[in-house]
Amino acid sequence: MSGDDLPRVEVYPGCEAVVEFDPALTFECVEDCTWCCRHGVLLYDKDFLELAERADLSEATTRFRGEDFVPREEKDRESHVADDGAACYFLRDDGLCRLHAEHDWKPARCSVFPLEVVLEDGEIRVSTREKAWDHCEGMNVSERRVVDNLDAFLPEYLWELENPDTKREL
Repeated sequence: MSGDDLPRVEVYPGCEAVVEFDPALTFECVEDCTWCCRHGVLLYDKDFLELAERADLSEATTRFRGEDFVPREEKDRESHVADDGAACYFLRDDGLCRLHAEHDWKPARCSVFPLEVVLEDGEIRVSTREKAWDHCEGMNVSERRVVDNLDAFLPEYLWELENPDTKREL
């Protein structure tokens, strides 16, 4: 399919996303997976301000190449960590995210997972993270079609950002 043939989905009134993944894709987080929590988390300005209401930013964030991130840290355990023994600062020992479990909130980058967002020619384009297919256990395991639930993955303020690209990593 050429770029013009890709489906456009209105996620919010006046906010369309170009869908670059199979519309039949389903996704649901599965217990004990935590693959996505093994990475540093990009924080957009709004995320940074909301995180300040929930955590000590001097401990919970780092700056890298002029952008704010929730860092990875070495964990003293073998489960729910990457091969190097590190995981997201907010990943608890029980494999749950402290921000989600205790505050019912996630940074946009976490909500977007397993999707990837790029801005191209003024349009938000959404695809799946290639590595998610190899590591994430929630791909195509449920009846929840991603294309029908894009508002759960893509916060509305992504359309207001100069650079909503989620490919930037710590």
